[in-house]
Amino acid sequence: MESLQANNALVTRTQGTGMDVVFLHGWGMNSGAFTSFIPYISDNVRVTTIDLPGFGENAAILPKPYNVDTLASALVASLPDNCLLVGWSLGGLVAQKLALIAPQKLVGLVTIASTPRFIAGPCWPGIAADLLKMFETQLEKNFQKTLERFLAIQAMGSETAKQDIKTIRQQVMQFPAPAEEALKKGLTILASEDMRQDVGRISVPTLRLYGRLDSLVPTSGIDRICELHPQSDSVVLPHASHAPFISHPQQTADILLNFAMRLQQQIAS
Repeated sequence: MESLQANNALVTRTQGTGMDVVFLHGWGMNSGAFTSFIPYISDNVRVTTIDLPGFGENAAILPKPYNVDTLASALVASLPDNCLLVGWSLGGLVAQKLALIAPQKLVGLVTIASTPRFIAGPCWPGIAADLLKMFETQLEKNFQKTLERFLAIQAMGSETAKQDIKTIRQQVMQFPAPAEEALKKGLTILASEDMRQDVGRISVPTLRLYGRLDSLVPTSGIDRICELHPQSDSVVLPHASHAPFISHPQQTADILLNFAMRLQQQIAS
């Protein structure tokens, strides 16, 4: 049974019982992206999804300035106490920031297909700057087409790419459209946010989950992320791309639940 709540104006959705696990979605998306994945884990944990401000059911909430700091600050009050926070892609950036500013709310952190810095740079694999620039330009003309292209890039490499795109599109379309400002500023965050100097200070147990075929968060950067945050664990799904919870839900669920179980054992002892 799903329950809907508005905490400090932010809408959250909760279902299942057990340890609290909170999911944050990626750019251009909303919590609908997790719809087909939640049944894989909700028998074992209590799942809360929160649309990032400016997206989905929280499309009307736009913190000023719109950046990772204000997004994270806006979400703190909506996090259940002692939760495992899971952030996908852009949501992973926000989740890492939350782990830094509100560690007392978390028992652990999981990033899925995320990184401290998305844009490629000297000795740093990532998204090509001109690709993000192209998305910014296209966004002005046609959001829907831009989103389709972004979905295609996210699924690229996965054996089930066409089905993955269809699944995400159908699930995301069930929620309200994002605010234009959130789309634009979200791209700016992907192009400019750099948390490489900060992630080493994340004190909560952290698991970083990657897809080997992901072109947005290349696996060639994993070693560098490990150097910056050596206390985190990394798992690479060999046949997954940018959305492993869509293409490989059972595998992703097993990894997440194993991590959650380890955390619960640590807390109990």
